[in-house]
Amino acid sequence: MKQLAALAETLNFRRAAERLHMAQPPLSVSIRRLEEELGTDLVARERSGVRLTAAGEAVLAHARQVVFHCEQVRRAAASAIGGTSGRLRIAFVGSAAYSLFPRVLPVFRQRFPNVELELREGTTTQMLRQVERGDVDLALVRYPVIEATTAQLRPVEHDLLVAALPPGSALALKRRLRLGDLAGEPFVAYSATAAMNLRTQVVTACQAAGFTPRIVQEAVQVQTVLSLVGSGVGVALVPSLSRMQAPAGMEFRKLADTDKRLQTALAVATHPQYEPAAALRFREVLAHMGGAPTSRSETEREREDAAQAFAHVGRAAKASNTAATPARSGARAKASINS
Repeated sequence: MKQLAALAETLNFRRAAERLHMAQPPLSVSIRRLEEELGTDLVARERSGVRLTAAGEAVLAHARQVVFHCEQVRRAAASAIGGTSGRLRIAFVGSAAYSLFPRVLPVFRQRFPNVELELREGTTTQMLRQVERGDVDLALVRYPVIEATTAQLRPVEHDLLVAALPPGSALALKRRLRLGDLAGEPFVAYSATAAMNLRTQVVTACQAAGFTPRIVQEAVQVQTVLSLVGSGVGVALVPSLSRMQAPAGMEFRKLADTDKRLQTALAVATHPQYEPAAALRFREVLAHMGGAPTSRSETEREREDAAQAFAHVGRAAKASNTAATPARSGARAKASINS
């Protein structure tokens, strides 16, 4: 069809062949095969040149449309391969909406307006399975991750766990608050099944400080934990950035402990078998805006730190499951009322 369009514009086989960067004989053969396929002559070959027949005139408009759409298909394929168009499926933990998404999404949309974003919220455990199956292209998960996964993890936004205190808590009056000071407090903790990574990190940190938290209520999302703490159910350890969405009256205190167990982050999870080019473009935007490791050595250092932080994870996980049953106390009854 492209050859017919070129011949119609030049009405000369030689000039059409030059425009198409091909020899004249193959062009003549190609036009003849098209005529045979359609069962009619498309051009009249005369001494002065060529002219379109009535059938050729009728076919020409459709031929130009075919050429146009073929070019569009080619460009779409090239854009998809380059990651500048297509669909990008991103799963994320709710805390990614506090700071990371407001900074990254507008930049990505501006740079890659032809990439359609499909966003879905979930838990770290759920999203790691989705990445492994190829159900999502990229996930923003809570890090460190203690469960086995074939997904590749790259920390992109670092943070610290801080103490979230209910309104009126006497602990807020302490000039220097240590994790051990929370030993006698009822805890709102993350679900042992749906949010096992963050749950185990909290229990591990508390045990390193000399106590096992007395868990009176569980929740899956950080935002729910904050709501329960704000309702007076108990205290919690939460990422510091979550204070941006906290209920009024709550207190957040950075702990004096320097334990690496209090370090947390958001990490981007991808799988080399399923990662499309658009996901790579998204990771490049994350790296450009700061926080994403740009080398394998940096990623390995992050993993080593996480391994050190969870050296006793087996013991913590066991204790976490033991503490999963809420205490049968007045605090437990209050937690149920406010759930």
